[in-house]
Amino acid sequence: MKSSLQAEKNSSPATGLAPDGVGHVGPEWTIGDHLGAIGVRLNIRRTRYSVNPGLYACGSPGPDSPVFVSANYKLSFDLLRHSLAGIDAWILALDTRGINVWCAAGKGTFGTEELIRKVNECRLHDRIAHRRLILPQLGAPGVAAHAVKQQTGFAVVYGPVYAAEIAAFLRAGLNATPGMRRVRFRWHERLVLAPLELVIGFRKMLLLGLALAVLAGVSAPGLSLSTVWNMGGMVFALWFWSYVFAGVLGPLLLPWLPARAFSVKGAWLGVAIAACGIWVAGPGWSVLRSAAWLLLVAAGASHMLLSFTGATTFTSPSGVLREVRRALPVQLAIGAMGLAVWITAGFLPAW
Repeated sequence: MKSSLQAEKNSSPATGLAPDGVGHVGPEWTIGDHLGAIGVRLNIRRTRYSVNPGLYACGSPGPDSPVFVSANYKLSFDLLRHSLAGIDAWILALDTRGINVWCAAGKGTFGTEELIRKVNECRLHDRIAHRRLILPQLGAPGVAAHAVKQQTGFAVVYGPVYAAEIAAFLRAGLNATPGMRRVRFRWHERLVLAPLELVIGFRKMLLLGLALAVLAGVSAPGLSLSTVWNMGGMVFALWFWSYVFAGVLGPLLLPWLPARAFSVKGAWLGVAIAACGIWVAGPGWSVLRSAAWLLLVAAGASHMLLSFTGATTFTSPSGVLREVRRALPVQLAIGAMGLAVWITAGFLPAW
């Protein structure tokens, strides 16, 4: 009974640190951990999903146990501790403001100064006999290893990209194989990001869809409620499904969509989705209506796929900023043009 209670206690991160300054965790996930992971994928408490920064003991580590450095974003922390099943280790959680390692490294919160500060604050010199810190490879852009060594005496060792390969990394004597250094960015790793983007843009999608549905009933005689009800309902349904398909197919087909820029990839995908929508609408749509739909969906899909630039190592912060500056005005112009043609189509039904 006592052992089961202890396992339950150690199954998830403590909300606070123990009096000795060390938190105690285990590799097992509770139902709450699983629900929390699902929640952040749906933008529920995403900005507040964190653990207290500091030092944590996973299992029963001693002075010679490895020290892994992570962000205090709870999902990153949980994935790390889950990979340490059967391994006694220390976890040093940096204060990244609840941001994951990769993004925090780009923003500077998973960085040299914070790492040095936490090493000193947690008194690692007194607790750890060796002088090695194992950092996630994707945190490398934010950390100057030589500065950490000079100011703390701890050498920085970069672990594998994926936490699931940590056990193999340790068995190999902290030597990473070429495969451990490779970001694979597989289809399911891209697809898992889709729900968050869909939820974030849902309100905007809803308002735009309702606006298009109402404007579909505007013509020279005025606003026709029957047209809004009949045609507008179909328009909203097509807009909704175009939004869903763009959010799901975008990351799924990312490597194979034409062009290099994400905004252009999204535009091509939008054209294909819009063409399917026009086919579903049938011959009842005029040329102007179809052209407006093509412009609107292409602009929307282009904007959506631009949100995935931060989800791959093939982009850089400067490159993303440059593309955003160039793409946003074009997307707005195409969207405005599509909206204008959409309204005009009601006054020129023969076109």
